Amino acid sequence: MSKNCNTIHQWFNGMKKFTFPFDKQEIPENGIYILFEQGEFAHSTNRIVRIGTHTGRNQLHSRLFQHFLKENKDRSIFRKNIGRALLNKSNDPFLEKWELDLTTKNAKDQHSGSVDSEKQKEIEKRVTKCIQDNFSFVVFPIDEKDKRLELESNIISTVSLCKECKPSENWLGKFCPNEKLQNKKTHANCLKLSESGLWNVHYLFKENLLLSAEDMIELKQLLNID
Repeated sequence: MSKNCNTIHQWFNGMKKFTFPFDKQEIPENGIYILFEQGEFAHSTNRIVRIGTHTGRNQLHSRLFQHFLKENKDRSIFRKNIGRALLNKSNDPFLEKWELDLTTKNAKDQHSGSVDSEKQKEIEKRVTKCIQDNFSFVVFPIDEKDKRLELESNIISTVSLCKECKPSENWLGKFCPNEKLQNKKTHANCLKLSESGLWNVHYLFKENLLLSAEDMIELKQLLNID
């Protein structure tokens, strides 16, 4: 697994990297994105810290917009986890309110009155600045939804199980709370995130999903590598 992980690190780091602001005309409508974070290294290069894709047709632009620009943590688990880590790192009690999902009308009616909207906006802006200042990414096109989702899970599993892909001592993800949250599922996800070194919560540590030799050949072709 370390050999394949090393190989994909070299491949992805050799591609054109995008930072904010980026020209969406250079981004495919369907595909997978690979995130890197300042200060994080593995395999003698920039360490992969998140792998992601999208489910809707032609929605890759929209997904990246939700991460980098749209200040709504309930539409991006990546943004929500960044906020969790920032709040926990500074021992900010607003973490409890940040956990609330206000997506539905019922949730808004039930909780919005107890949430300081100005504080929420302030944290959203901090999350946006953190992501825009510290993250870069590469993308590659895959039109077929099932193939995108399959390959995304394979890459996540391979990187999470690699013994050489360890986060730095000061990696922000280590501050994702895994003791202060009452929701057991969220607690477990934050614990896996901090252990894996990836801003992902699904497909971590799945040995049955590791990139196979056939997957590596297919990926190399998708990346147009000679």
